[in-house]
Amino acid sequence: MSANSFGNIFRITTFGESHGPAMGVIIQGCPAGIKFDPDLLLRELERRKPGVSALTSERKEVDSAEILSGVFENKTLGTPIAIIVKNTDARSEDYEKIKDSPRAGHADDVWKKKFEHTDYRGGGRSSGRETISRVIGGAVAHMLIREILPQFEVYCYAEKIGPMDFGFSMTVDQKKELDTLLLKAKQEGQSYGGVAAIKIKGLPAGLGQPVFSKIKSDFAKACMSIGATSAIEIGEGFKSSTLTGVELHTEKMQYGGTRGGITTGEDVELKVHFKPTSSILDVAKKGRHDPCIVLRALPVVEAMCKLVIADHLLWAATDKIDNLKRVYEDEISI
Repeated sequence: MSANSFGNIFRITTFGESHGPAMGVIIQGCPAGIKFDPDLLLRELERRKPGVSALTSERKEVDSAEILSGVFENKTLGTPIAIIVKNTDARSEDYEKIKDSPRAGHADDVWKKKFEHTDYRGGGRSSGRETISRVIGGAVAHMLIREILPQFEVYCYAEKIGPMDFGFSMTVDQKKELDTLLLKAKQEGQSYGGVAAIKIKGLPAGLGQPVFSKIKSDFAKACMSIGATSAIEIGEGFKSSTLTGVELHTEKMQYGGTRGGITTGEDVELKVHFKPTSSILDVAKKGRHDPCIVLRALPVVEAMCKLVIADHLLWAATDKIDNLKRVYEDEISI
């Protein structure tokens, strides 16, 4: 199983199984001298953590990050950054039955067929717990981005969950209605899908590497690599296929902040669609599962987009000779 890395220059390699000793990530290509912000990392992990709400999985994990390398005196060293989070609340006995009876909608059977020997406990590496490594990588990417782009801002929010449509923000009444919907779903073994929307502000024009690493294609790969995703929209997305050319070109933000695979300097807008959680009925009632994955997926979507941006910011330095000349204009000795 070789495809455990993401990125070109700013690159992460993730490891760990849901019920193994720990989850972790190795980050390579992060420049030296970046201020490491443990509070930012903690906040992102808290957003993704299970067991903090009646609306999510009851699995209780501390999710405390342990930095093994690459950081000294609160600054990055330029060497590989290795960070792990130990698993402390696995209930492996809950998964004995699926050794020979794969769960409907899950990847148990296809992983078994492909690799023969798999870790069935909690879904192993196909578990949603795998995303904790992405969130760690995205937090470090954020530390890099804000040093280059102080104006950088990102907003990721649930636009739709099941039958409910929230738009850009959720009202207090809608939050109460959503709580009722998802609590009932947990009790009945039901689940819902939804849409995570993301708006990215403060990106410069010129990020993206056509032909095969267009910024939009890298965002698409990043988001579609998250478990339970079913589609991604950029700008007008699905709507654009129903418009005429005249209609499309009179729509505001029809391209979602990219053209020709390159950022335009406008806000980047994406929507990521998630299917309903596969654990339903008796499996959901007896186990520890989210009735809707969207709420806990928000920091994961955000993290994957940050990884793409960090990678392309570093990549853009090689776009033309003038960029490289500026790196050495002060006659820095290396």
